[in-house]
Amino acid sequence: MIKRAQYLLLLLPMLLLSQPAKADGMTSVKSFYEKTQSMRANFHQVVTDKQGRKVQEVHGEMQLKRPNKFRWDYNKPFEQQIISDGKQVWLYDIELAQVTVRELGKVLGSSPAALLAGDDDINKSFKLVNASVKGSLNWVSANPKDKESGFERIFLGFKDSKLQEMSLLDSFGHHTKIVFSQIELNPVLDEKSFLFKPPKGVDVVGE
Repeated sequence: MIKRAQYLLLLLPMLLLSQPAKADGMTSVKSFYEKTQSMRANFHQVVTDKQGRKVQEVHGEMQLKRPNKFRWDYNKPFEQQIISDGKQVWLYDIELAQVTVRELGKVLGSSPAALLAGDDDINKSFKLVNASVKGSLNWVSANPKDKESGFERIFLGFKDSKLQEMSLLDSFGHHTKIVFSQIELNPVLDEKSFLFKPPKGVDVVGE
């Protein structure tokens, strides 16, 4: 069950921003690193299998403060918290009363988490290209260069130069769709939001 929490960490999705009008996906990614220092948003995440059957659906809230601080709160039916203080990442499964702690550097690399919390040289870990327009969104692909990242393809969808959706296909054929809403750009965030202290009675597993 801990692997479920680790999987959610890799799905941390990531770039919520305000961009100049008519910007394409590549321009939007570049602008994220230049202009977005913090953000807060709600998200709706749906995971489907190879046959298109829904295997998970969850809502939640996320916060980000660069560099390398983030917090994702997954609500029912999968209550979990994923919190980074910039050095360590805590994965708390509330139902299992279990916590996994990992060094931040070991969960970034070419995973989707690197899109959120990696360094500014995103081209080191991802191949970025504009993708085809689908519906009302302009898409950019951010495909991992590391073949062991666990993900085959990653797409970011923009409308009016703001990121609206994220689409991920993992090496097991699962498709994850994340839709963002109520986005706040560069809000003042409480540093305490990125600190985690394991509750009494929970099991803590480290590497």
